[in-house]
Amino acid sequence: MKNNSKIVSNEYLIPFILVTSLFALWGFANSVTDPMVNAFKKVLELSNSEAAWIQMSFYGGYFCMALPASLFMRRYSYKTGILIGLTLYAFGALLFYPAAITEQFWFFCFGLYILTFGLAFLETAANPYALSMGARETATQRLNLAQAFNSIGLIAGLFVAQQFVLKKLQSDNITNFNALDEASKMQIKIVDLVVIRDPYVILGLVVLAIIVLFITIKMPESKDKTSNALIGNTFKKLAKNVRYRNGVFSQILYVGAQIMCWTYIYQYAEGKGIDMATAGYYQMIAFIFFAVGRVFGIYLLRFINSGTLLMFFSFFSIFCCLGIILFKGILGLYCLVCVSFFMSLMFPTIYGIALGDLNDEESKIGSAGLVMAIVGGALMPKLQAIIIDVGGNDVNDITIFGVSEINLSFTLPLICFLFIAHFGYKIGNLSLKE
Repeated sequence: MKNNSKIVSNEYLIPFILVTSLFALWGFANSVTDPMVNAFKKVLELSNSEAAWIQMSFYGGYFCMALPASLFMRRYSYKTGILIGLTLYAFGALLFYPAAITEQFWFFCFGLYILTFGLAFLETAANPYALSMGARETATQRLNLAQAFNSIGLIAGLFVAQQFVLKKLQSDNITNFNALDEASKMQIKIVDLVVIRDPYVILGLVVLAIIVLFITIKMPESKDKTSNALIGNTFKKLAKNVRYRNGVFSQILYVGAQIMCWTYIYQYAEGKGIDMATAGYYQMIAFIFFAVGRVFGIYLLRFINSGTLLMFFSFFSIFCCLGIILFKGILGLYCLVCVSFFMSLMFPTIYGIALGDLNDEESKIGSAGLVMAIVGGALMPKLQAIIIDVGGNDVNDITIFGVSEINLSFTLPLICFLFIAHFGYKIGNLSLKE
């Protein structure tokens, strides 16, 4: 049945625009980091599983800070939480400067870890805030609309990574980098680490400027005055809520699938003989599909139950994964690009469904659990990297069941989408009964 309620009412329009601008900011950080996994692998001569520590650090920071951020904002205002988040974001990005000087991989990972402490604050504040700015029945549509700003940040971040990092990496332009003498490799490594460093340092300076804007521009204050004293009871209620539990698990699997499909598009393209800079164009198209799919999904949500639509988009994602695994030529890469269209509405839709039957008190803590679920982006890519490394550090060392190890590794996102489809099916049936 068509829903005629306004997605965002006039009274919330300006606050909504200001808050959703943050979605682009963490989208930028996400997409500029994905290509760095393969970049660090080349520059520092790492295995796929060693380079996966980039994503472990990035998405692990979400897991560690989401709940503390939520508890903080139960005592202080959302604006204060946003300012702390932006400060941590800037500090983590600026740490890339000393990291490049030391040439230590762990230092870069540490910078990303701190950066995502800030992102955890921003997402913990912005997601439930966007949900609350209007009628409850349009909350999922509203969050999808806010997440559209995330797609803009994704495209901008990838453009920067492609034009100012991938195209300038000397280690990627040399056919047999590993065969060079140590002195030549050291010289190239110094130059390439500076290339990797610069976008993050500039990003840190931009975020510092945004902090000044948030301090000087008047924003509506929103403070959670609820005490933390009864938080234990809230945890118990959430643990017993099957819909919420399955929503958190679905979110873990979704984020894992998304990061696998975006991070390893470079390794998949490498298996087809495509260089990193060219692979970046394929990821750019994937991000455009992601943005278009988000807009299309928002429109369909006016007519189709969110659980049912989630199920259908999951089914299409499964078909794409089958193509990624089974097609040995360029068609597999096309399927990897197309899966982004169907992933587009999953994060905000799962988020809205999981919080859909919770009261305000439970939603505040429940939202932190859903942000912590981003840890799937740390765990799942690491498992995929282990599969890719089964035969060695290259992506096509061996074949398993007739397909290369890089192709077979996409069995992991396929399994994730199967569970998400089941979750959507159960929610869709429940809504029909109601």
